[in-house]
Amino acid sequence: MLSVVAPPSPPRRMPVLGRRSAFPLHASVLVGLLAASSAPTPLYALYQAAWHFSAMTLTVVFSAYALALLGALLTAGTLSDHLGRRPVLIGALLAQAVAMAVFATAQGVSALIAARILQGLATGVATSAAGAALLDFEDPDRPGRATLANGITPVAGMAAGVLAATALVQYAPAPTRTVYLLLLLLFVAQAAAVLLTTETAHPHHGVWRSLRPGIAVAPASRPAMRLLAPGIVAAWALGGFYSSLGPSLARLIAPHASRATGGLVFFTLTAAAGLAVLAARPLPARTASSAGTALLIPGALLTLSGPQLHSLLALFAGTALAGTGFGAVTQGALRLLLSPAAPDERAGTLAAYYVLSYLAMSIPAVLAGLLTNLYGLQTAVSLYAVTVVLLTLIGLARGVRQPSTP
Repeated sequence: MLSVVAPPSPPRRMPVLGRRSAFPLHASVLVGLLAASSAPTPLYALYQAAWHFSAMTLTVVFSAYALALLGALLTAGTLSDHLGRRPVLIGALLAQAVAMAVFATAQGVSALIAARILQGLATGVATSAAGAALLDFEDPDRPGRATLANGITPVAGMAAGVLAATALVQYAPAPTRTVYLLLLLLFVAQAAAVLLTTETAHPHHGVWRSLRPGIAVAPASRPAMRLLAPGIVAAWALGGFYSSLGPSLARLIAPHASRATGGLVFFTLTAAAGLAVLAARPLPARTASSAGTALLIPGALLTLSGPQLHSLLALFAGTALAGTGFGAVTQGALRLLLSPAAPDERAGTLAAYYVLSYLAMSIPAVLAGLLTNLYGLQTAVSLYAVTVVLLTLIGLARGVRQPSTP
């Protein structure tokens, strides 16, 4: 009796997400990364009460994340151009999940710093890869959508993270664990989803050379980077202040306000920034950037007046103005920087933008923490506001002197 051997079945192909699904997936990755970065902000008061550390230690914890992120951007900002978007993103998202586990089990400041360092490294690797993937998956019939997404997803993520953490501080039985466990599940799910996307980069040699610290701004984007630098620095320096010391400032003004008030300060900044990114879209990029830079001045001055007037209203009004300026600066700057960059220069240019941004966010925040320890929070706020105003004026003056720069 003859036996019939069935032909081998073809290998099963893994389902692949199309362009329409891949674009929102990578946007959600950026939202998740930045949500995780801001989630600790409302929890800092709980950590301080439990572990009794100073404002200086608080800014060190905050800056550990930013400096680790900077290191990752400087060394691995173009890694996805060489290895591909998918492997870089999947590895970074799984590292984020590990960081969330460290947060959830932290028992002291050292564990908190370790979690922030790991989180910063993973975010730095993933941010430029996910941002470049958005540009790769952009619908040709809807140009500008990727640049808009790169502008709005970070602030939307920070707003979502701080709002969720603030709500958990108020209502959850274990707020310092719950938010991180939820984010851990999110990152694992996103890593699995990224595995189903098509690869858009073209891996090539030079991986180890690309890890040498450096900034790779597209040549066509360099004039815009030089012009916009003061405004970008001023906007992100304010962002760093509200993220690290905003809750402390709210407690100084209103010591008996609810614990959620401190988190709502940073939420106000990021929510206003997100709305400004959308509102500035129809404006010319230079106009959006200049108008946003100008708004930072009244924002900083109103924030400065909060402790003097003992007014939370002044604090929140100043925060809203600063957030509006932050969003407009971000929207205009990203359009001016990314539009002239070639496809293989996008990840590097985006990484360079974030290097400048996070330097501006972390270094002044550390100095503010040091000044708070030496001279008090009110003096630190005054010096911070004056510095931001000066940077803003420099940025506006440079824009007026170089009206023809794209």
